[in-house]
Amino acid sequence: QVQLVESGGGLVQAGGSLRLSCVASGSTFSVDMMGWYRQVPGKQRELIAACSRGGDTNYADSVKGRFTISRDNAKNTVSLQMNSLKLEDTAVYYCNAVSYGQRYWGQGTQVTVSS
Repeated sequence: QVQLVESGGGLVQAGGSLRLSCVASGSTFSVDMMGWYRQVPGKQRELIAACSRGGDTNYADSVKGRFTISRDNAKNTVSLQMNSLKLEDTAVYYCNAVSYGQRYWGQGTQVTVSS
C-alpha cells in the first residue's frame, strides 16, 4: 500500500505560478512511476506529467513548456511547478503513484486560475 498526500493548491491569477507537492508513504520502495493528473467536472481525469524512478519524464501537450515535474526518490516526493497558468488549468489535481501495476491516488488539491 502507498499513501499520497498533496499540498500546494490554491487560487492564482492567470499568468501566475503555483507549486504542487506530494509525499508518498508506505511501500514506497516499490513505486515506479509518479505523476500528476487533473480533472474538471464532467471530464475524465487526464495525465499532466509523470516521472519514472529513473527520472524519465513526459508531459501532456497542453502543459509542455509551462509545467515541470520533479521527483526526489530519497524523500519520496514528487512536485509540479506550474508557470504561466491559464484559466483552462483550473481543475482538481491528483498525485498518482504506480506500484506493481496498482495505481494509488492522493485526495486531490484544487487549483483555480482567475482572470
